[in-house]
Amino acid sequence: MGEQFDASRPIYAQLVERLKARILAGTYPPGGHLDSVRDLAAAAGVNPNTMQRALAQLETEGLVRTERTAGRYVTEDTALIEQLRADTARTLASDFLEKMRGISYSPAQAAALLEHWDAKEDRNE
Repeated sequence: MGEQFDASRPIYAQLVERLKARILAGTYPPGGHLDSVRDLAAAAGVNPNTMQRALAQLETEGLVRTERTAGRYVTEDTALIEQLRADTARTLASDFLEKMRGISYSPAQAAALLEHWDAKEDRNE
């Protein structure tokens, strides 16, 4: 998960983002068991209470569920995960296009740049 945190934002919020990204990327698959709060906190280098707060937020959002004696699991609701992935992709694309417009690139020019870059990456594999 990493140890670098932005001091201007709450650590628990950054943990929520990182855990959510891992769920959306499939690192933590639907229905998958999460490590204990203490283990996750140790891996992130944070206080277990901070990790608990992040996990509680993910539970509120429906991405994580708790089973009393068995621990925490990623939701099995793949539709929710796919919806969040699509929302995240739209946000990233919007941010990218806004930055490209800032250097006078049109969406078409940005798309052409990405297509060229993608083709170049394919050749390097």
